[in-house]
Amino acid sequence: MASEPATPTVAAAREQMSWADLGSSTRELAGLIRDDGYEPDLILGIARGGMLVAGALSYALDVKNSFTMNVEFYTGIDERLPVPMLLPPVPDLVDLHDARMLIADDVADTGQTLALDKSFCAGQVGEVRTAVLYEKPRSIVRCEYVWRRTDLWIDFPWSAEAPVTGLASVGS
Repeated sequence: MASEPATPTVAAAREQMSWADLGSSTRELAGLIRDDGYEPDLILGIARGGMLVAGALSYALDVKNSFTMNVEFYTGIDERLPVPMLLPPVPDLVDLHDARMLIADDVADTGQTLALDKSFCAGQVGEVRTAVLYEKPRSIVRCEYVWRRTDLWIDFPWSAEAPVTGLASVGS
């Protein structure tokens, strides 16, 4: 008997994504991109959660040219800076005027981060499209490729636990 694919569960008004969900969701997202006929020349992953999505899409779509851009916006659960901020180093998009770029991120919540990213790339690349695991109804950017839409807070496996930097060292 075949097992059913993993699906995120809702707990305490939150969407829960597992590591297995990341694998299956990015493959489905890659399928949407392929079925649309879009063939990106490069993938731009938005740090930090978008790095994982970009890496998985890079393999699934066989796109070896990838970049990362660091954008700080969220400081905690539903806590953000007034506007998203590009952090160094900023990618140098030289000689990419004809390139098709796919911007990958984990979530389009308010959409402000993706709006900043798209405006940064405008005029520097031939075409820009966006792919996210989750898109929220309030997002000001409507992504071309979305795995799931939700209005819930999402607990991603890479950010659900506190950083290990504050933990006591093993064996002390």
